[in-house]
Amino acid sequence: MSDDAAPWLIVGLGNPGAEYAGNRHNIGFMVVDLLAERMRGKFKAHKARAQVVEGRMGPPGPANRRVVLAKPMSFMNLSGGPVTALRDFYKVPLERVVAVHDELDIDYPTLRLKLGGGDNGHNGLKSMTKSMGPDYHRVRCGIGRPPGRMQVADFVLKDFSSTERKELDWFVDRAADAVECLIAEGLERAQSAYNS
Repeated sequence: MSDDAAPWLIVGLGNPGAEYAGNRHNIGFMVVDLLAERMRGKFKAHKARAQVVEGRMGPPGPANRRVVLAKPMSFMNLSGGPVTALRDFYKVPLERVVAVHDELDIDYPTLRLKLGGGDNGHNGLKSMTKSMGPDYHRVRCGIGRPPGRMQVADFVLKDFSSTERKELDWFVDRAADAVECLIAEGLERAQSAYNS
């Protein structure tokens, strides 16, 4: 398979299970759920311990890309195993892997896109980087820092506040737009459009 024929693998990071569905840590799942809806796809179980949707993204023509949307079902801190297994299964080059995740060091609701870098203490990224190296794309969805003395772990595993929820649909929608732009037009175009 030529590099050009290889699909993109878009991974939403989160924790499986209804009790985590609305957590800040699960914004990656929310974004890929919306992308699946836009592609009219339904998630199916994959042997790599993930839920996947295969399809195409982008306008008709040369910018239309084969994509695999994925939600690892392994819990956040073990995301690297399923993502690496999916990469091998679909023969995806590392620079075509996109992780969509929550980011503490960016204010809510702000986006930042980048290629490579550290994990910034994010357990999902830490696990992916340990399995594959750091040179994959990231769509970083800012959730801000915990208030007062709240522990980071408690903060990320809480649902968005009622104030935050007023902007959540817009934020998830914008993050999904950013992923589509990244795939169709490349990182620089996506950064200039969405790195607010």
